[in-house]
Amino acid sequence: MKKMEEYVRAIPDFPEPGIIFRDVTSVLQDPDGLKLAIDSMIKLLDGVEFDVIAGTESRGFMFGVPIAYQLGKAFVPVRKKGKLPCETISAKYDLEYGSAEIEMHKDAIKPGQKVVLVDDLIATGGTLAASIELIEKLGGTVSKVVLLMELAGLKGREKLTGYEVASVITYEGN
Repeated sequence: MKKMEEYVRAIPDFPEPGIIFRDVTSVLQDPDGLKLAIDSMIKLLDGVEFDVIAGTESRGFMFGVPIAYQLGKAFVPVRKKGKLPCETISAKYDLEYGSAEIEMHKDAIKPGQKVVLVDDLIATGGTLAASIELIEKLGGTVSKVVLLMELAGLKGREKLTGYEVASVITYEGN
């Protein structure tokens, strides 16, 4: 079987010159790659005590739901503003090229619940930091942040100081 890194397609000069885009769709399109990604992320949860998995829109859903299913846990979506039908709480954050806002249902996390936060990638860390803010606002605690990939050169992990963060693959550049 191939290593996880071999399933990730690298696209140079996207979205701008000098950037190497790490494309997760090549992982999703290969049954062995997808299985290896999910299994590898689950291994990062060995010994972690938690009640629920939260995943960020949209690729956090793709990895978070099968992990939740496999481990018999509930899944909570963290969505872009305006996508959830019930009463929500929201958090704004900065992106590399602007700002955004995410939301969770007010009843998605119960006070005292331990949450694992899942996403495909950490770059600058803004989405994950905002997601943690929402989880904590609802009274949950973040047990661990689990990622398929980390772009270490963008220093997103620094926004998550104080939280356990683990990634299957770490790319030293950006």
